[in-house]
Amino acid sequence: MQETQQDTSRKGDPFRVGQRVHYAGNPTRTGTVKYVGPLEGHSSDFIGVDWDADGEGKHDGSHNGVRYFAGRGPKTASFLRSRNLSSGLSLIEALENRYRSASSKEEEEEMYVLSARNRRVSIQLLGKEKIEEKVSHLEEIISASLSYLGVSSPGCPNVISSTLPNLKELDLTGNLLVNWEDIFAMCESLPALTTLNLSSNLMSPDIANIHELIRIRILVLNQAGITWKQIQALDYAFPHLNELHAAGNQLREIMAWSIVEGFNYLKLLNLDNNSISSWDEVMKFSHLCCLEQLFLNKNRIKKVWYPDFGELHESVDENLRPFKSLQSLHLGGNMIEDMESVNSLNSFPKLIDIRLSDNPVSDVGKGGAPRFVITARLANVKILNGSEVSSRERKESEIRYVRLVMSKLCGPPEEISRLHPRFAELKRIHGIEDERPSIGVSGPQKMASGLISITLKCIGASMGGKAPLTKKLPASTTVGKLKNLCQIFFKLSSIKPVLYFQEEGSPLPVILDDDMSSLFELRISNNSTILIDELS
Repeated sequence: MQETQQDTSRKGDPFRVGQRVHYAGNPTRTGTVKYVGPLEGHSSDFIGVDWDADGEGKHDGSHNGVRYFAGRGPKTASFLRSRNLSSGLSLIEALENRYRSASSKEEEEEMYVLSARNRRVSIQLLGKEKIEEKVSHLEEIISASLSYLGVSSPGCPNVISSTLPNLKELDLTGNLLVNWEDIFAMCESLPALTTLNLSSNLMSPDIANIHELIRIRILVLNQAGITWKQIQALDYAFPHLNELHAAGNQLREIMAWSIVEGFNYLKLLNLDNNSISSWDEVMKFSHLCCLEQLFLNKNRIKKVWYPDFGELHESVDENLRPFKSLQSLHLGGNMIEDMESVNSLNSFPKLIDIRLSDNPVSDVGKGGAPRFVITARLANVKILNGSEVSSRERKESEIRYVRLVMSKLCGPPEEISRLHPRFAELKRIHGIEDERPSIGVSGPQKMASGLISITLKCIGASMGGKAPLTKKLPASTTVGKLKNLCQIFFKLSSIKPVLYFQEEGSPLPVILDDDMSSLFELRISNNSTILIDELS
């Protein structure tokens, strides 16, 4: 395939290579100009665009066997006439279009809800005229959403400051902004601005002539093609940031040196949906003194660890502890599979909110631990995977965990302590005595293989008051197998059963949510009662 040089400065052309554009009449279809010039077999010039969304184009940047530029994918590129593209508009022009233009008939026809009979019922907006009258005075607006309107420049600073003196929150998601100097100028022209969302704007890697913007508290840079080196450079521009969101930027490395400095007021850092794999990179945030919430969902992290504080510092100053203020750590959707990582979370001094869902270590279907095990291992967690850990759940989880460990005890005490760091502590807290069975014909092997008598009671609302059944089952029967047997015994083919163990002396039953655990491992003994409910 032949290749042709890109022409980056054709005199008189309204577009240039590297410029951000959108399709004329459709500001949600955005892309970058990659070529300006003639195509073989055509007399006039074309604009080669590589679209942001996959499948928006017709080819990969080639035409009739000649490559004019390299598209991101096989169907991301297009050649268009200049009349079919727009280079965008200013902030003020977008505001005028969004807030001062009257609703069209088509837009008002779309204002409806569906009735109980699936019929369209038009909405009559209460005080619609008053709302339109209010937003027609732009100086009264405190929050503006200008997402996907084709904003490419700020416009006149004096006009911005006089038009929007009270604007506090500005959402510019999915526009055509590139230059940081434009962003700095825009922020300086908005005296009340505290929140700025620049998501899905492909920002320039060059950050020059930085201005100090002390009023900005929340900065959102999701899917902005930004690196941590650029983010670090923005610390001077936004010295009082409380929240920084940088999700979906394919970040792998944070920086070359040891720790992240600056960001002295940062309380929330969102790095969801990036490509961080090493916890060493995460540790570079460990000395952000005010950091309380760290979001690392959907990365590639395999292991979590906390440094030995004694080895790091000769001083015992608690203020020097890594992640000294961190209360919330979200690690959902990673690749964590070892219990050592879970145990290490106990070392974070203030950590109480943890998310580990969608990791191998917590996926019961793939050999991971059920919720009660994770809860018992984490001494201080108050919110796990978005759900509150009540005092009742903690007590039941810890007792159940101790019994599970006791049913599998083997090896020297130091090995048990290494594998189950909280085991001895939890036995002491709950007053559980050693019940380690002896080894031999009367030991755990015989107990696990013997039959135990179980009474099964249906308590589900739709189970029709079925009479209880008493069955003798092997102690090795798993919870999953018992669910299947209950469906057969009580003919519950259309109901998904949920099992509870009614323990003698306990006022409330304990849910059996680990399908892989056996009756023996759960310490369910002879003449026990299992309650059968239905999944709501």
